[in-house]
Amino acid sequence: MDYRKSSAASNTVTRDMMSLSEETGNVYETVRIIGKRANQIAVEMKQDLDKKLQEFASYNDNLEEVFENREQIEISRYYEKLPKPTLIAAQEYTEGKLYYRNPNKDKDNF
Repeated sequence: MDYRKSSAASNTVTRDMMSLSEETGNVYETVRIIGKRANQIAVEMKQDLDKKLQEFASYNDNLEEVFENREQIEISRYYEKLPKPTLIAAQEYTEGKLYYRNPNKDKDNF
């Protein structure tokens, strides 16, 4: 899922963990699933931001540096306004867009 097109709230939302954990039956497993997905999203966002800021990397000083800094600031502000990875992951989980499995439970089914 593209994190830039997410419909997740950009501020903190209080959630009822018991209703979230109905699918797995375990609050801690639900938090682990959302946490792992949030880490994946955070890594993707960081790589994307680093790639965009790398375009502005300058190894020598020049007069255009002030203008380039403004562009870097605009890119950074854009990424700061995006919803946080945990909010995106929680939204994906509630919408049923996450695939997850527990290898320990799969072993019992065989």
